[in-house]
Amino acid sequence: MLKVLQCLTIDHDYRYTVAAVFVCMLGSFVSMRLFSKARLATGVQKVNWLFLAGVNGGAAIWTTHFVAMLGYVAAGDVGYDPYLTGLSLLIAITTTTAGFGISAYGGRSVLVEAGGMILGLGIAAMHYTGMAAYNVQGMIFWDQTYVIASLVLGAVFGAIAVNRVARPLNRFCQYSAVAFLILAIASMHYTGMASMSFAFDPRIIIPENLLPPAIMGGGAIAVTLLLLALGLSTYVIDAQSTQQAVARYRHLSLHDPLTGIPNRAAFIEHLNRRTRHVSLGAHTALLSIDLDRFKEINDVHGHAAGDAVLRAIADRASSVLKAGEFLARMGGDEFVAMTHSYYTRADGAEFAQRLIEQISKPVEWNGQTFSVGASVGISVRNTGSIDADTLMAQADVAMYRAKSGTSDTICFYDKSMDEAARERNVLAVAMRSGLANNEFELYYQQQNDTRSGSIVGFEALLRWNHPERGMVSPTEFIPIAEQTGFIVELGEWVLREACVQAAQWKKSLAIAVNVAPQQLADNDFPDKVEKIIAETGLAPERLELEITEGSIIADHRHALLTIRKLKSLGVKIAMDDYGTGYSSLSTLQSFPFDKIKIDRAFIDGLSTNVQSEAIVRSTLILAHSLNIPVLAEGVETKAHIEFLRREGCLQVQGFFFGKPGPLTSIANLVDDTFLSTEDETEASAGRRYFKAVR
Repeated sequence: MLKVLQCLTIDHDYRYTVAAVFVCMLGSFVSMRLFSKARLATGVQKVNWLFLAGVNGGAAIWTTHFVAMLGYVAAGDVGYDPYLTGLSLLIAITTTTAGFGISAYGGRSVLVEAGGMILGLGIAAMHYTGMAAYNVQGMIFWDQTYVIASLVLGAVFGAIAVNRVARPLNRFCQYSAVAFLILAIASMHYTGMASMSFAFDPRIIIPENLLPPAIMGGGAIAVTLLLLALGLSTYVIDAQSTQQAVARYRHLSLHDPLTGIPNRAAFIEHLNRRTRHVSLGAHTALLSIDLDRFKEINDVHGHAAGDAVLRAIADRASSVLKAGEFLARMGGDEFVAMTHSYYTRADGAEFAQRLIEQISKPVEWNGQTFSVGASVGISVRNTGSIDADTLMAQADVAMYRAKSGTSDTICFYDKSMDEAARERNVLAVAMRSGLANNEFELYYQQQNDTRSGSIVGFEALLRWNHPERGMVSPTEFIPIAEQTGFIVELGEWVLREACVQAAQWKKSLAIAVNVAPQQLADNDFPDKVEKIIAETGLAPERLELEITEGSIIADHRHALLTIRKLKSLGVKIAMDDYGTGYSSLSTLQSFPFDKIKIDRAFIDGLSTNVQSEAIVRSTLILAHSLNIPVLAEGVETKAHIEFLRREGCLQVQGFFFGKPGPLTSIANLVDDTFLSTEDETEASAGRRYFKAVR
């Protein structure tokens, strides 16, 4: 050991030793980084990384040796055999590449350490080949004990170096691997140098064809630094490419591929991060957004049209976001938004309205115009007690309340909604079992001629007689059926049941059935109607399908095509709830309606509201000019009927003639039977009115 220290401190010029150590450290760092890459790579990339690691490692080992040799203090002249010097470089590169290769392909076996030992023994092979190229004026003698020790040190430290890369215990192992490779090179070299001694002999002449130390040292350093720079730059470029790829993959994992805006994962990450902090004064508001009428577009025109609508909506909504606001697509037609600048209820409403305005703008695609709406639920976190999951659940509850059919498309969460949401879920489940258990039945309300009072038809109205709850109001279960999509199945049952019962009436009275927007959007709806008519035997001209303007505004083209198919079957089409839509005049011009039904809201105000009278009167004038019959709903008083008769309305419906009732209550009206004395006593005000008029 003392001899090694003497060799290091006395026999070598410290300046060259420092230079050699620098080259060794730099080369070890680069080569071990490249070896780490090779361990993880596969196929051709693995071979490429091994080649770079072997060349850089071998060159670093070789240069460390010869730079250190330049600092060796020897008496007399010295020179280097160019052929043996070149051979030593080849040995260094070959054995380093072989050692790295065996370790890289060794998996978790002992071949990992075996490759490291080959690397260490290769250092020794290079060293002693290089010493053979070293010519000095004197005789060289070797201490075999130190020679063997140098071989052992190189092999052991080489094995440990690759072991730290292949079997890391912690994140610092990559640095310890570099340290052990430095130890393998340095310990082997200086122990090997300690094994050498020589006796100066001035009679020995150094041949002129040998390389002088200055040229040897300068060339070795230049070539090695060039190779190390190449290896390091390759590693850095690959590391940057990896970072860019990771960043790209992270971006893709956190963004919706269709719209380009953040996705569910990004939103949850953002929400969890924000809910850990509570800002003074400002709170977090979460908006759950569900598109209205989007499913119809997707079902009718395909996913390409739906995708175009979603992209347009996402672009427009994103363009109006302000600082502290966040928008993400959760999937399908569901979006969420957040604002961290919520101070008052008005702030949340303004944010929601700003998004709704962008969502509601028409979307042009392939010559067609699509229009959707949005229902927004808002939950607010103003304390640290509400976690992210609860905040999302509250926003969803508020959104379903907004979507439940009320006039408001924006709804703030309050605690009472939790019970309402549970109640809706219970009803949604009960509806499906109720249909299977025959809990639903049809009630009928008569439609009458204003001139004679005679019955011209009936409207079929759905009722649910729950075994425990009793009669459940349609205003409760119809919105839930629409939200869950069950309305399609339920609506088909209503249509079939109404046709079955009406086909058995002796009188050929019209039967009116309401059609939900989801039914009208169904491509197979005309075929279903045709099949029901054929199976029930109902004359198609007796069937009157009532649709609202909201059913056709989302997709005029498809609605028009569906209505034309239905009319080709002989079925009549009535526009329900006239006056409550968005563009009734243009709708009447575009669609071939057989009847217009004036909404009951306008009839209620006839006796008290001049505007209602004007609206009803103008509707009748317009309908007469278009040669479309009109039926007024909600007729309840003598004043109503007299006004409508005077203005030329030919058909009416309402409590004035009778409340909706089950099939048994209208049996005498549809089967040509005469009223009994008891029936006369309980006759409607409308029947008594027309009897008195006659």
